[in-house]
Amino acid sequence: MIKVTEREIFDILSGKISRAINRTVLKAFSQEGIDITTEQWTVLSCLWNKDKIIQQEICDLTQKDKPSVTRLIDNLEKKNLVRRVLDSSDRRNNLIHLTSRGISLKQKTTEVVNGIVNHALKDISDNELISAKEVLLRIMYNLNLY
Repeated sequence: MIKVTEREIFDILSGKISRAINRTVLKAFSQEGIDITTEQWTVLSCLWNKDKIIQQEICDLTQKDKPSVTRLIDNLEKKNLVRRVLDSSDRRNNLIHLTSRGISLKQKTTEVVNGIVNHALKDISDNELISAKEVLLRIMYNLNLY
């Protein structure tokens, strides 16, 4: 087994890569005139895949707690990107809907994010990516069992 140094453990636990990606995406969004955060993008991305879902489903998909998702949805509502509509089949829930403005952001943000991902993954082979993905999925599995 390969020994991981304290510095490498710190880098992993501190989320250095995640923060670098978030900073890069946020900067690119700003340069493109896209007024959303990376966290807001994750919520919108869930809705672009399946619109009109309950808040709990967004929590599950993003692995964020309910207060965080509530705050994100509130801010997206203020920007007229989503709206809450009472679920007719269960009045305890609101369905989160994309507005036309929210729908229109999909193409531009997807192009920005794909460009960043392609740049970040340059010079990394498909086999290396497959191996990295497998390792990260095993780590997630192990942590979910912890």
